[in-house]
Amino acid sequence: QVQLVESGGGSVQAGESLRLSCAASGSTLYSTCPYAMKWYRQAPGKQREWVSSIDKAGYALYADSVRGRFTISQENAKNTLYLEMNRLKPEDTAMYYCAKASSPPCATPGYWGQGTQVTVSS
Repeated sequence: QVQLVESGGGSVQAGESLRLSCAASGSTLYSTCPYAMKWYRQAPGKQREWVSSIDKAGYALYADSVRGRFTISQENAKNTLYLEMNRLKPEDTAMYYCAKASSPPCATPGYWGQGTQVTVSS
């Protein structure tokens, strides 16, 4: 059974940085799906939105709202996914979730973490 556990959230001022981690157990970071590991976020009163994905080779995709500020990465030896968030803005405030797509349909992750809260004040 795949388990994903996020950590690293917190409360910061606008312009500051945070690094989120997602520790995976029960499986590696890879699957038959390309860009299997993903970060999502959900702000209060809003729908969950995709933030970033990474594939086995380390190629990354980003939502327009975070491109240039956030960096996704993975450490295979630790089976851990990261999200480095720089120049944070109040609109980045949300619960952040790590997710894994293990099998088709690959656009819909089958496994989710419990989330870690990020709060950015102006």
